[in-house]
Amino acid sequence: MIARPEMPTSATEVVTEIHGHVGLITLNRPRALNALSLPMIRALAACLLSWRENPAVHAVAVRGSSKNGPFGAFCAGGDIRFFHQAALAGNDELDQFFTEEYALNHLIHSYPKPYIAFMDGIVMGGGMGISQGAQIRIVTERTRMAMPETNIGLFPDVGGGYFLSRCPGHSGEWLALTGETVGASLAIELGLADTSFEAAQLASAWAALGSTDFDRKGAVDQWLTLFANAEDEVPSPHTAQIDRHFSKHSVSAIVHSLEADDSPWSQHTAHTLRRRSPLMLQVVLAQIRRARHMTLADDLRMERDMIHHCFHPDHLNLSDAQSEAVEGIRALAVDKDNTPRWNPSRIEQVEPGMVTPFFSSPWMPAAHPLRELR
Repeated sequence: MIARPEMPTSATEVVTEIHGHVGLITLNRPRALNALSLPMIRALAACLLSWRENPAVHAVAVRGSSKNGPFGAFCAGGDIRFFHQAALAGNDELDQFFTEEYALNHLIHSYPKPYIAFMDGIVMGGGMGISQGAQIRIVTERTRMAMPETNIGLFPDVGGGYFLSRCPGHSGEWLALTGETVGASLAIELGLADTSFEAAQLASAWAALGSTDFDRKGAVDQWLTLFANAEDEVPSPHTAQIDRHFSKHSVSAIVHSLEADDSPWSQHTAHTLRRRSPLMLQVVLAQIRRARHMTLADDLRMERDMIHHCFHPDHLNLSDAQSEAVEGIRALAVDKDNTPRWNPSRIEQVEPGMVTPFFSSPWMPAAHPLRELR
């Protein structure tokens, strides 16, 4: 069947079409690795809400694009340069971005129709937010998955507290604190992906969706069998070390435990943590352990509170321009000197009173921007 475009396919960053009975979404901002902008979030939400009510759409699939065309990159996260500029300018669209992004994440997790994410190439931050709620999460040999927010003075949001805390053992703490990148096999092992396709098969798998009858029992399994890799998963060689070190009660205890272990992996991991924002490491550890007992909706509300305090650090007697997030983004993406001036500068200098207010909501429950999530 001929594809029917639902949005102009030129000069747009989200291209949508219906092929057969499947709604197809292509993120089309390849020069920015499909980093999400506020207009992209709004376009995705509008599309998904429309297709949710459209009886002709039986399933939805999403992919990214690269400079070479479809696939090759999924989504590198949110547009952090926009975050930096908006924070310095006091732009209200920064608050709108996170409220609408988190609502979109919830919509995807609760979507009533099959939602399939082709997680090829870079899948980080906001890219995880629009893929972790999928019923089918496909990775490839090119997948590079991470939640690297502590590297820019933020925390793994977009529901990161919810899905990372449900990884096996204490691997969620490891991923959240270090921001380490994982490939296809480890993503599947950690429960962050469901199956692996060869990158060379993605175009064929995408095209075959249009002729797949999602109302027929077994049709999805048949489609998966046709394209999924049969190769064995390789367990992580560091599972025992991750659980031993990242089960400690505090960030200081985790780092000191790693530093006392002379294995190359432990030394590398300790060095990585010493480079991250000391303050946000403490916040993130508390986030993951709180979220382990939360629903997704409650986690997203907590993260909306947290992101407010990240960009409005009044409780630290700092201006918006002095936040860890503004400084981290400056060092990584603006000045690119890779030498953030964290405050405090060492893990041992972070006091509990700096961390606890991140979990205090600036809104009454009835006024919370995500109050309607269930």
